[in-house]
Amino acid sequence: MPRHDCVPVFAAVLILFCGIFISFKYNATELFIVHKTTAGEKRKALQREARELTRNAKAATKAASVLPEAGHKARELQEEAARLRAEAEALKDQARLEDLTVWTLEKVKSTKKGSRSYHYWMATWRKGGKTRNVHLGSCAKMDAQAALQKARQEKAKALAIKLRCDSP
Repeated sequence: MPRHDCVPVFAAVLILFCGIFISFKYNATELFIVHKTTAGEKRKALQREARELTRNAKAATKAASVLPEAGHKARELQEEAARLRAEAEALKDQARLEDLTVWTLEKVKSTKKGSRSYHYWMATWRKGGKTRNVHLGSCAKMDAQAALQKARQEKAKALAIKLRCDSP
């Protein structure tokens, strides 16, 4: 004779298992990696500071009915928050340009005389949910710094971003 008091426990375990399985399936297909960049981290810090200033400005605006100088302080805080938001928005394209990977590809060609290996610089970035791999040139003809600079130029062209001259 089956025990009926175990059915709710079994059902709870089954629901929990299905929930974990479904969440793993979702994470496996929808998860993508975003690399941390210097400009991206600076942008986040500026946005965080702008939100804090906006909160303080809102509090100062409420206090303006009691203290007349609080209204002036609220306007100053709002202006500073707007300046920080604009600066953070300007860093958006720079953060996208920094988020790329430069790597070397080894190609081995076999002939009658034997095999020979060639090394090429490649760059990888994401565009519209797809990974884009771009050939940059031979390792014999350019060094890592030149490959990185060329990769940033190619990514800027592909994403229609205006490249700044002072970017490293």
